[in-house]
Amino acid sequence: MKYFPETPVEERPAFHSAAKEFLAQAAPKLIRKFSPVTRVKWHLAATGRGEELVRLLEYERANPGAFAVRGLRRARIELPGIASSSLPPAVRNFTRRELPVRSKLLGLAWRDGRLEVRGYAYIPNVPAATGKRSLRVAVLRRQGSRSTVPLRLRTVLEPRATAEAKSAHHHYDWSGFEIAVDPARLRTRGQWQAGTWRLGIGIPRPGGMSVGSVLKGNSGATGHSSVRVVDDGVRIVTGFDRNRLKLTVDVVPAEVESQETDAEGLTVTLRSRAAGKKPTALRFDHAATEYAEDFPLQESGAGGDGWTRFTGRVPFAQLPVDGVVPGKARSYRVLIVFEDGKTRRATISQSLRTGVQPLPGSLEFAVRTDGAGNFTPQIRVPQPLVDRVEWSRSGELLLAGTYPGAAPERMKFVLRHSGRNEDKPFPVEFEDGRFTARVTPDEMPAYDGTLSLRAGRWLPFLRARDEWDHRHDVPVSIRPDLIGSLPRVHQGEKRTYTVERIDYDRIFLESGPVLDPALRGAYRQARLREEFTAEMRKLPLREAVLYNSFGGKQFSDSPRAVYEELVRRGAEVEHIAMVHDQQVILPPGVRGVEWASKEWYEALARSRYIVTNGGIREWFVRREGQVVVQTWHGTPLKRIGADLLGTPQANLAYIGSLPQRSRQYSLFITPNAFTTPIMTNAFRLQCEVLEAGYPRNDVFHAPDRVERAAAVKEKLGIPAGKKVVLYAPTWRDDQRYGGRRFKLDNRIDVDEARKRLGDDHVLLYRKHHKVLDSIPGAGQGFVWDVTYYPDIADLYLIADVLITDYSSVLFDFAHSGRPMLFFTYDLEHYRDTLRGFYFDFTSRAPGPLIKTSEELVDAIRNIDDVSAKYQEKYDRFKADFCEPSDGLASARVVDRMLTVGKD
Repeated sequence: MKYFPETPVEERPAFHSAAKEFLAQAAPKLIRKFSPVTRVKWHLAATGRGEELVRLLEYERANPGAFAVRGLRRARIELPGIASSSLPPAVRNFTRRELPVRSKLLGLAWRDGRLEVRGYAYIPNVPAATGKRSLRVAVLRRQGSRSTVPLRLRTVLEPRATAEAKSAHHHYDWSGFEIAVDPARLRTRGQWQAGTWRLGIGIPRPGGMSVGSVLKGNSGATGHSSVRVVDDGVRIVTGFDRNRLKLTVDVVPAEVESQETDAEGLTVTLRSRAAGKKPTALRFDHAATEYAEDFPLQESGAGGDGWTRFTGRVPFAQLPVDGVVPGKARSYRVLIVFEDGKTRRATISQSLRTGVQPLPGSLEFAVRTDGAGNFTPQIRVPQPLVDRVEWSRSGELLLAGTYPGAAPERMKFVLRHSGRNEDKPFPVEFEDGRFTARVTPDEMPAYDGTLSLRAGRWLPFLRARDEWDHRHDVPVSIRPDLIGSLPRVHQGEKRTYTVERIDYDRIFLESGPVLDPALRGAYRQARLREEFTAEMRKLPLREAVLYNSFGGKQFSDSPRAVYEELVRRGAEVEHIAMVHDQQVILPPGVRGVEWASKEWYEALARSRYIVTNGGIREWFVRREGQVVVQTWHGTPLKRIGADLLGTPQANLAYIGSLPQRSRQYSLFITPNAFTTPIMTNAFRLQCEVLEAGYPRNDVFHAPDRVERAAAVKEKLGIPAGKKVVLYAPTWRDDQRYGGRRFKLDNRIDVDEARKRLGDDHVLLYRKHHKVLDSIPGAGQGFVWDVTYYPDIADLYLIADVLITDYSSVLFDFAHSGRPMLFFTYDLEHYRDTLRGFYFDFTSRAPGPLIKTSEELVDAIRNIDDVSAKYQEKYDRFKADFCEPSDGLASARVVDRMLTVGKD
């Protein structure tokens, strides 16, 4: 079904017959589980309406999940080019579950004794009302009864709803809401009664109304439970059940009022309602180890406040500490056991204060709580506890607090990206049991200057300086009584930085997106493409060159070489470089435009020249007089594009779009005679192909290459006299986190390599830009993470040996004539299952194919012998794949770029 538009016409009748047979045999209950669009697709397929099916599939590719909802008594689907009246009611009509409310909680706070709830709620594909006019309703419903509390819902402007929606056809800016909840309305006949209330929002739509819950956010107050004491022993707990907001009235029968610790144990004081059940013990349990033990409570007296006090003693010696290591604590669930044998989770009173008690063996006992006010003791390695969070006017973030651990001089702070698993240094000072960490996220150190902190969530960790990876990182938390002081926000030069929390008290730094909110999301990007770009295309072309290198992640590779050639010639053009997330430092005189910004769309529409080393979007159409140069980024060893037809990796829709994409190129650059026919077929090229060699490889012939190499070594800080081994592997299609986010598949025994090579070698480790995760041992003197070094060409110049696998870097580095080793531990699987090769790599590789880390280290140690053994193969390889190789590729490309279309 997915690739029906690419199916040959003569094969379509068989598909129609198979679809008809499938629907005839499928149970109606199964068909009703199909999404609305899927039902329509199968109906068109089964009834032989092939042309309509093609149009629908093409529409769906361009507008995933988008359709119109119409109707008065019954809601029905409407799709372009398909009359809804031609569809059976069972196909076209929606069920209630197919028009759900999509919502998100954006704010949750107590003000003036009332709970304020902010967020957005809409029905996908049903546009939100414009302005403040809205017929939405809100109600609290008590679980297990018919009791309801209607609430006033105020409609507000909330552009984040549109920005976070996936639809490019509808905007939901006026789906924002504000609701105030007076807790007194949760009383029953003036009395507090325990119970749970759920917040529902009803939204009118064609055919009726959809009702849904409000879903939690992902951090801060909107992502965690919280407690409000509204009367003596009565709590309102805001929490979440399957991510849906709920309010619980908790009439507390007993709670932990205070705690004290000493070197031997914990003393706990409880208070229990004098007229209620008597508590007899505190039960500590740890489910993972099946530990559970009851500690008896002794009555210590009744007060005049209607509560009776009880005390209990928990000796530390009776709490197991097995398995407590840095990064792995032991948290206990504590239950109050009553005289009738029933239990209740132990919660804390407002007066209780948390604290920490040192334990033998470099451990500590921490009295903690969580958002729901549960009493949660923990045994752990000493942790940093933040008690001060400040932003300076200059944008420096200060985190300060206590750290009771021994030998703090052996520790360091790092910021770790929660999505990319990337580390950044977080400078810290320790003194007298305290730490002070400072970072300026707008000025993070980079190789050629400073950059703003990459977008995303960065969590601070404490790490031993001699640790090789993050497995024993110690989390950094904020003192519980300061949770209400978050978030702390700073507006940087290009983005917003926010200090917030997750997991109740884990502190983090959020680096916001660069794009203005008015430009974010599928809807607003579609308006930029379809409306703003159309206006820009009416304006004259400018004498400018727009460079795209790896989607704006670098300013490097062949596009940079073309830029340098134009500068050398003194060409009178403006130089513009696409940048992504402001993570590129550009040379003086080059203007950066952020990907997906208005400036980027304007540059695409109006630059006379575009030089790119990556694919272009299907919606881009080259203007008359515009020159698009596709340099691509490697000689292919692995099969690509249309040459993947017949394999599981083939994307027929993408392959079908290749002719149209290639027509937007004026020139396609190939590096050698081997590559030219492959690219012509794999990309279905319908443009001029110039076999000029890759401009990026002119660096191997540059007259200043020796001086440039020395400068690179100095910039990196590589010790004099040490040999440089560069490891640059590709990614693995079957090693991914999801989407285009790939895992690091490291098979080098880095510790053993350090022992055998560390005295006279350094290992430069460069991940593919699609690969996440940190590199083991980086920063310890032997392994150097050079993933974000601006241009790999500089690293080629300083490398004495290259280690790679199936990456196209092997074809580039061959220009140097220096040794190459191929760490192909998964050769058969990669070649025969994942990708497939264009030639017999095993017979033509210009170096040994190595299976194990031990063999790899042996080869590095004996590199002269290895080089001599493979010299003949190396020479043949250079003859086959490195011609032309004269340092003039950039000149050839620029010569043709400036004249194409003029002859």
